[in-house]
Amino acid sequence: MTGSRMPAVFLGHGSPMNVLEDNRYTQCWQALGEALPRPTAIVAISAHWYTRGTAVTAMAEPRTIHDFGGFPQALFDTRYPAPGSPALAAQVAELLAPVPVTLDQEWGLDHGSWGVLIKMYPDASIPVVQLSIDGTQPAEYHFALGQKLAALREQGVMIVASGNVVHNLRKVRWEGGSGAYPWAESFNNFVRENLHWQGDRAQHPLVNFMQHEGAVLSNPSPEHYLPLLYVLGAVLPGDKISIPVDGIEMGSLSMLSVLADS
Repeated sequence: MTGSRMPAVFLGHGSPMNVLEDNRYTQCWQALGEALPRPTAIVAISAHWYTRGTAVTAMAEPRTIHDFGGFPQALFDTRYPAPGSPALAAQVAELLAPVPVTLDQEWGLDHGSWGVLIKMYPDASIPVVQLSIDGTQPAEYHFALGQKLAALREQGVMIVASGNVVHNLRKVRWEGGSGAYPWAESFNNFVRENLHWQGDRAQHPLVNFMQHEGAVLSNPSPEHYLPLLYVLGAVLPGDKISIPVDGIEMGSLSMLSVLADS
């Protein structure tokens, strides 16, 4: 690592139950929190804040959002009381100009964000702002926002994006077994193989991901895939891209994680 540049990381977050469980994915998130340089603040991008327009949480004390149902009470009782940062929220809005960014006072941290951060930084002492994903915009837009956010990495701010590059709950094998669907494995491999794309960024295969034959089944809606594009957009010269952990659970849920670090 050179200087104070912070990493950018995409984490396949999977089921909310990972908050309560100890498995190879949660162990990886914990290990990243212990091994990576400690940021002064975090910009989180979660699949679960899918909006019209772009917004960033700008409150001093973001609430813990339990945006799920049917899980044990212990999960609903869990809080992640990380402070917010109105100053960082304002800086994010300035960086993303001329894109209009709403300084949000209502949302907070949803489980896509706090569910991984609670494993990385369990003391909840690092300020976090969460950026929404504008569902009205194409993939290129999200990649371009990641490029604009990259400057924060040189200022002690870590980018933590959270989703799943394969996310089809309609095809989930709830009882497990039988391994990954062939289309899920194919698309997951397509992502792996193109993380180090060196060509024209406008032609990046992972920006143009819907051209893959397995994309529609792997992502019936794009919100869980798009957070990856913020991390790929935020890659800076000298970065190395690695895969801290990978795996496909229940046939159609990829737990692939991607780290960009210098």
